[in-house]
Formats: sequence, structure tokens, C-alpha cells
Amino acid sequence: MGDQLRFDGQTVVVTGAGGGLGKAYATFFGSRGANIVVNDLGGSFKGEGKSTKAADVVVDEIKSKGGKAVANYDSVENGDAIIETAIKNFGRIDVLINNAGILRDVSFKNMTDADWDLIMKVHVKGAYKCARAAWPHFRKQKYGRLISTASAAGLFGSFGQCNYSAAKLSQVGFTETLAKEGAKYNILCNTIAPIAASRMTSTVMPPDVLENLKPDWVVPLVAVLAHSSNTSETGGIFEVGGGHVAKLRWERAKGALLRADDSLTPGAILSKWENVRDFSQPEHASGVADFLDLLEQAQKLPRNPPGEKIDFKGKVVLITGAGGGLGRAYALQFGKLEAKVVVNDLVNPDTVVQEIQKTGGEAVGNKASAEDGDAVVKGAIDAYGRVDIVINNAGILRDKAFANMEDKQFDQVLAVHLRGTYKVTKAAWPYFLKQKYGRVVNTTSTSGIYGNFGQANYAAAKCGILGFSRALAREGAKYNIYVNTIAPNAGTNMTRSIMPEEMVQAFKPDYVAPLVLLLCSDKVPDPPTGQLFEVGCGWQTQTRWQRTGGHGFPVDVSLTPEEVLKVWDRIVNFDDGRADHPESGQDGLKSIMANFENRASGSSDGNSGDSEYLQAIEKAKQAKAEGTPFNYDEKDVILYNLGVGAKRTDLPLVYENHDAFSVLPTFGVIPPFNATAPFSLSDLVPNFSPMMLLHGEQYLELRQFPVPTEAQLVSYPHLVEVVDKGNAGIVVTGSVTKDARTGNEVFYNESTVFIRGAGGFGGAKKGASRGAATAVHKPPQRAPDAVVEERTTEEQAAVYRLSGDRNPLHIDPEFSKVGGFKTPILHGLCFFGISGKHVLQTYGMFRNIKVRFAGTVLPGQTLRTEMWKEGRTVVFQTKVVETGKLCIAGAGAELVEEAKGKL
Repeated sequence: MGDQLRFDGQTVVVTGAGGGLGKAYATFFGSRGANIVVNDLGGSFKGEGKSTKAADVVVDEIKSKGGKAVANYDSVENGDAIIETAIKNFGRIDVLINNAGILRDVSFKNMTDADWDLIMKVHVKGAYKCARAAWPHFRKQKYGRLISTASAAGLFGSFGQCNYSAAKLSQVGFTETLAKEGAKYNILCNTIAPIAASRMTSTVMPPDVLENLKPDWVVPLVAVLAHSSNTSETGGIFEVGGGHVAKLRWERAKGALLRADDSLTPGAILSKWENVRDFSQPEHASGVADFLDLLEQAQKLPRNPPGEKIDFKGKVVLITGAGGGLGRAYALQFGKLEAKVVVNDLVNPDTVVQEIQKTGGEAVGNKASAEDGDAVVKGAIDAYGRVDIVINNAGILRDKAFANMEDKQFDQVLAVHLRGTYKVTKAAWPYFLKQKYGRVVNTTSTSGIYGNFGQANYAAAKCGILGFSRALAREGAKYNIYVNTIAPNAGTNMTRSIMPEEMVQAFKPDYVAPLVLLLCSDKVPDPPTGQLFEVGCGWQTQTRWQRTGGHGFPVDVSLTPEEVLKVWDRIVNFDDGRADHPESGQDGLKSIMANFENRASGSSDGNSGDSEYLQAIEKAKQAKAEGTPFNYDEKDVILYNLGVGAKRTDLPLVYENHDAFSVLPTFGVIPPFNATAPFSLSDLVPNFSPMMLLHGEQYLELRQFPVPTEAQLVSYPHLVEVVDKGNAGIVVTGSVTKDARTGNEVFYNESTVFIRGAGGFGGAKKGASRGAATAVHKPPQRAPDAVVEERTTEEQAAVYRLSGDRNPLHIDPEFSKVGGFKTPILHGLCFFGISGKHVLQTYGMFRNIKVRFAGTVLPGQTLRTEMWKEGRTVVFQTKVVETGKLCIAGAGAELVEEAKGKL
């Protein structure tokens, strides 16, 4: 116990601590002697509602184990009240973990201002308010530890999460700034990007993956960073989950340096593009480059060759904040290259418009705030009928040391920079989508990327813009909409307040504009979107993430902070040859999911372990499920039928007013699909890993005819058996589905999963016989009695998942690649439904159906169901025509009656 990291006498505030990661933090720190403030509003993961129960339950748990804890039910927007709870009850605050969060996932075209604002309110403003309230106490006691929560969505951008990606990356710039301001006061601030099971991730990750993403894997890293023994790690960014921990930092290329004069053109940069992205001699900076030195070098170079000619004839360019500085430089250069320029500025756009017109260019002024994006874009549409390029450049500064920052200063900067960028882009997006063309250049800052003293507001806004841009780039790519981000260095009226006048004069905006024009052109090199560039004084370079190889801990051994400390040097080592450069959330997930197979031992060790698993199995068999409701109506019936291949001409399957309207019997697998089981697979077999799990067999029994086309059901999963195959484990889960109103049974399902590497625990070697549920159907040695072929559609997996399948393996190409599939694959229960439909349409209604899954199916492939009628049983198998391989084998369906009937 002497070497244990303790927090005795310290006070830890955890926001969003009613469940998931927050609860894990609270209970851990409570167990290590800290006083805990358990903050939770008690709302849903979407930010709806409130309740005191979530926080109270955690407080009671901590107290029941001898710990000290109090509850706080305030929204994080009321950070003052949360911190006051700590001071009032415990007299101090030592650690703040900003963990509270919500999701509002929606594609950008459908995103509402409410979706945007609520995410910002909780993640960005909430984190600021709590940190700002804690800061005076940290400074006064010359001690504080702050943990901010980012995410992979923030680091890399995530489709359908522009709001969340913006909010989460804003935490990086915000926290890097606090790290710089807090260092001399012994206030250390770090950011984590955790992947863990929670109310939020349960909506986007399958249960088998969530099983190995327990919050317990994240807590030890946070404990190390938050402990008093950490005296140097600050401003760090860590990726953590599933037993794997790694550190990230920014890496910028050597870059291309060109003469800084009027020969610096987009074409000149294009001719040097390989240098822009040359990472052979990278720099790992913590702040802005030495632009004075770069400018001095650039002025010694010969004039730049003209390079390829680039023009913007016929293109309409909208530039915010274009009345001066950078925006003006962009506008003038676009005007020279034949673009139609919309000069937006809240104060005076007309002077720049006149400058463009004097040189023969086309331009109109637009006097509106970037926060009123609709009015800004309307100016372009009214003048020219379209918009092709948007450059979000408008900005303000409200610099102030964090200890003296007022809410108004934080809010104003976020509103103009981050919300303004969102609003203008959102207003332009429908036009981009309609014309299948758009170019967006957004403006971040080195203050956002690296943090900067006195600019916590500005850094949060600017880093948020980068997160927004990266997510938006993913959504726009297939529509020929490219989104890139620049961190410019230039002397402007805005920077005049923080730069000497001679630097303002020397760092001309004209030296930034050519890269912006190149990124907006049709000549932008691959990859054309989602990139980050630092630019100024004739120098342009790409900046990206670098990540350590990190360390993976065995997932079958509980992780402690002390174990993390032992390998700290390995976790933070960028120079051992294992570092990589992640570009997407899946790049992060690869390391974490690969670690699922990292185990301290290959099998159970000795009789004690075996006995534990056998006891757990018997206990699980006795456990009773609470019951998971499932309500459906005619719309859900039609959606399922379409998901398994029904056509618009199959009126009994797609038209609710048809006399024979019905649901396909295989719909019976849907109600228990997401039902909560009263046991965990990891407790039943050793070495459990969702990566080693295969859905082996499915049995469905219909206990009510006809299947109702609308109902309120409840499913009760239970453990049927666990079989020990030596090198594998087999787990069979049964589920009874009942009518909630009558209590009558409607469906019975058995699902068999095969888990490689999970045997050898002394269990039964052979499964029990359960009649039709375990029957093996061998096709007769003759040609099939009937054959049905059906081509699946490219959208089959996308439609089927709307019936309850939320596994990204079946929709997200990046996720499917992690699983070894080039494209998302069809859910097994989808082609199970298609095969069942073939049996039904050929031989009539069946009372039960049993299949063994034998292979994968890609959307668009053709399925061939071969059937043999043996009395009341139809034996069948299904092949993928394009490959000739079986996807369903040894299957059989017991007919309700022998007479053939068609749907």
C-alpha cells in the first residue's frame, strides 16, 4: 500500500459522474482517499431532462465503501456552483475532471442551430466555466490538476459529428493554453481522448466491442496525470482505451519557402508542393514558427517561377471579414484571377469592393456579422445566384489571462470565430450540395494548435474550427466539396494589439493569400481535403498528428495507475521507431482493438480459475433478465421487409392497406436484438475478446400465428449453455419474447456464438440436444427441389441496419477495414431474413427456422437459396453466386403445414 498513488485529503470534482467514465473516476478517486464532488445533471446522453438519481447513486456507492462524497446536480454551465460545492463541503479543490458530455449526431445538412449550440454549451462553455471557477483556488494554493476530455472525433473529425468534433478539439487548444498559464503555479493540465463504453458510445458501437472498452481502462491514466507525483507532464494529449495508452503531439513538415514578393503565386506554390508535405525533417513545435527568420530567408531567394496558371473564372467567392487584413488580401487576389468576389465585413466592405473594381474585377459588398451566416450567404446569392467558395476569415481578439477572463470575453470570441464559421458554412452548404461543388477554407491559428498564454478563449475557438473542418471534410468529399484549414501568420489590425508595428508591416497578408487561392482551386493536389497548413512570410507547411507506439496492457488483468507509471517512458516515447501518424478515428481504434488480444495468459490457470468460470456459468443460468421492451408498428414492419429485399411491387410486404399485409416471420430475430442479458460474456469464458467472436448459428421459433403487424413486446434473454471446445468457447443465449399486454409468447430465439481462444476452462465438451434448436440439416444427395436467386442492393446493409443493427461494420468503410473487409458487409441476420423469405415464398409459412452462418456477403452480391423438401422440413443452403461460397449452411425450416402456399 505504501507505493500506491493516494489522494488523501484532496478534493476531486468530476463532472458528468453519474455513469460511464465519470462514475469510474469518482468511485476510483473515492477509493484512494479523495473527497469527491459527484456532479451530474441526470439528463439523457442527448442532453434532455434532469434527475438527481444518477449522482446520488454514485455518492451512496462511494460512502458505502467508507469514502467521502457529495452530490451536485448543476449543469456544467453553472461551473461556479459546482466548484462552490467542493469549497463549501471540503474547503478546497485539487483536481477537476471535465468529463460531462452529450451527443447530437446529425449530418451537417440536417443540423440545426440547437444541435450546434447545445453541444457547445455543454462541452465548450461548460468546461470553461468549471475551469474558470476552479482557477483562483488552484492559483492561491499553488496546486491544481485539470483533465479535459477530447475524443477521436475531435482529433480526426467524424462523419455526422461536426458539432461534437468541433467541441472536442476545442478542448485541446483550450487545455494547452491553460497548461502554459498554469505551469508557474504548479497547475498541470492535460487532455485525454478516451474510447470507453458509456451511454453515448452505446449508440454507435456494438455490444461485443463495448465489452472490452470499459471505463476501468481509462481511469489509471487519469490518476497518474492528476497525482501530485506528476510534476512535469502538462499540455499533453493522450489516446486511451481498451488497455492501450499513447501520446500525441503536433508535427509539421519542413515546408516550402518561396520568395515573399509579388512573384509568390498559387502556381509557384504548386510547383513546390512536394516540399509543403515533406516530413523527412519534421519539427515538433509547441508554438508559432520563427517567422522573422523565415521572412529574412525568403527575401534572399530569387523571384519565384510563375508556375501553372490558375484562375477562378465564373466562380463566386465569399470572404468574411474582408474589409481589411487577410480578408482584403484574399479578395484582391481572387479579383485579379477573375473570380466574382463577395466582400463581407461588419464595418466597411465598400473600400475593398472599389479596389477590386478599379482593377477590372467584379465584386459586391456585404455588411453583416459572420454570426448571421444566412444574411452573409444571401448577399452572394442575391448578387450572383450561386456561391462556389467560402473563406471563413472574420475574427476578433479578447486577450486576457485566464485568471482575469470574463464570460463575455469567452463568449464573444467563440461566437464570432467558431459559431460564425459554422453559420456561414451551414448557409452555403445546400448550394454546394445541389451543384456538387464547393471549396471551404477555414481559419485556425497557431494559438489554437499549440495554445497561447492569455488566449484560452481564442485557442478554444480556433482549435474548435479545426475539428469542425476535419469532420466537415469527411461529409463533403463525395460531393466534391473540399474543406481545408490554415493557421496564418500575418500583420493585421487584429494582430496589431499583440505584435510590434514593424512585424505587422513585415508580415504581409499578401504572403498568405496564394496558398488560400491554391486550396480553393481545382488544382489542389491529393489529398485535396481535410488538411491543416501553417502559412506566412513565403513559407507554407502541412501540420499533422504524430503518435507514440504507446503501450498495451493485458486485458485479462485489472489495470492500476502504478502499472501505468512503470511503463510511462514507453507511453510517451516518440523516438523509439514505433511512432505513427494517425489520420482518422479508425487509426486510433486499430491500436486499441488490436490490444483486445493482449492477454497475460493463454487460458485459465489451474483449477481455481476453472472453478470460477463454471460457478459463473451456473450463476448466469439462474439469472433472470428484467426484460427489454420493443414496440413496433406498420412502419417498422415495412422497414424490415425492405431490409431483407422486399420490392415496391411486393405489396403484401410494403403496403399497410393491402388485404394480405404481413411481416416476414424472420422479423422475430429483431425484438431481442438489443435486449439486455443478465450476464456478461467475459465472465463466462477465459480470454474473451469481441475480435475473436463469430455468430455461429441462429434458431427462431414462432409461437404466435400470424405474426402481429404491430405490437408491444418484451424480450427476456437467458443463458442456455456454455460449451468448452478446448481452443474455443461456445455460448448459447436464448430469448423469449412476449406480448407486453397479454403475456403470451410470440417468439423464441437461440443465438450461438463461437469465441476463438476462449476454451480450456473445464466446461461441458458437448452441447445438449434441444430438438429443432440443435438439429443438423444435411442437404440430400440430389439436385435441389427449388432454387431462388436474388441480387442484394448496394444499399441493403444501410436499410437493414435501420431495424436495430447499429454495428458500424455494416455501414462505415473505415470500420469494416479494421475488421479486414474492404467494404461494409451485410449483417448475417439480414441474409438469414432473405433466405427465410425464399423458403416462405416457395413453400409457405414455417414454425421454426435454424441456420448456420458459413460466410460473408457484400451488398450488391447475388444470393442463391437451394431448397430440398423433406416431409414438413425444408432443408436449405444459401450461396453467394459471385464467389460460389456458402454463406448459410446446414439450414432447415419446419413448415406449419405440408401444403405449398405462396405469399
